[in-house]
Amino acid sequence: MSRAKSSLTALALALTLPVVACATAPDPEETANAELARAMEDAMKPATPEEIEAANNADPLTKANFWAKEHAKDPENLEVAITFAEALRDIGSNDRAIEVLSQVMVVHPNEPSLLMPLGRALAAHGNSMGAARAFEQVTLIEPQRAEAWAALGTAFDRIESHTAAQDAYKKALTIEPGRATTMANYGLSLALSGDLTGAEAKLRTASDMAPTDIRIRENLALILGLQGRFDEMKRISSAYAPDKVIEQNVDLLREMIHPVRSWEALAAGAELGALPEPPQNDASFAPGTVPKAATSTPVEDEPMPLAGESGAEGGLRLRRSGT
Repeated sequence: MSRAKSSLTALALALTLPVVACATAPDPEETANAELARAMEDAMKPATPEEIEAANNADPLTKANFWAKEHAKDPENLEVAITFAEALRDIGSNDRAIEVLSQVMVVHPNEPSLLMPLGRALAAHGNSMGAARAFEQVTLIEPQRAEAWAALGTAFDRIESHTAAQDAYKKALTIEPGRATTMANYGLSLALSGDLTGAEAKLRTASDMAPTDIRIRENLALILGLQGRFDEMKRISSAYAPDKVIEQNVDLLREMIHPVRSWEALAAGAELGALPEPPQNDASFAPGTVPKAATSTPVEDEPMPLAGESGAEGGLRLRRSGT
């Protein structure tokens, strides 16, 4: 090769080298976009089993925040939505739980596993009619689901449709005869209807099914007390309640069942000019008032106490069992 040709070849190589270098240099913008895409992909990946286990064992607020993120990744995922709603209910956010379940129902209509928690959330929110509709829909889709019939009975009792409630309890017990909580709720429904004898029979059966369930024993004791059978009430209550509380309950029931004759009644039968002394006002038993021990507060999964919740020490109350 001539010297001139060699020089031209070297010059050509020198000119092309920078071009090749420029062509292979990474574009900063493309690199940033790629890294962002990878980060977004990683962020949208479902949590690992280890992460899920850790979250479910965490405090309720941490658990709810974790499932909020998982739900945001895939809002149409049925299982995640249900778990998220349960976590929301655990922190008292029934409104948000209903919203989440209602939104996912658009994608999964008439899904029993979605309707059941929706019904419970509606019941806890005070929408007993909406809860009844949700549970009733489940019974239409899965007529052999005892849990749905039992929950429907509870919802009917809350809206004071006691005959319909009792029919629902009967259906649940036909499917699963051993449901002690359903038998107990059936008894409470009969008590609401004024059938204390029937209520006692159902609660005794429920107590035989679940002899360690304190709620059932409490309810049975109170039903006996409402019939004036205070000695039997004491025997059943003595297994779990302090003596002082038992005596207070008995005294309260006696006052409710056999109230002292009012001053007006005594005055009506008195001779003219010989009226009895009017009684001193007693706030705890004033006309038109309810003793504090008989006040009621609905609680989740123990719907509508029939008499009252009186505190943690086991006072006078009738309480629903779980559905």
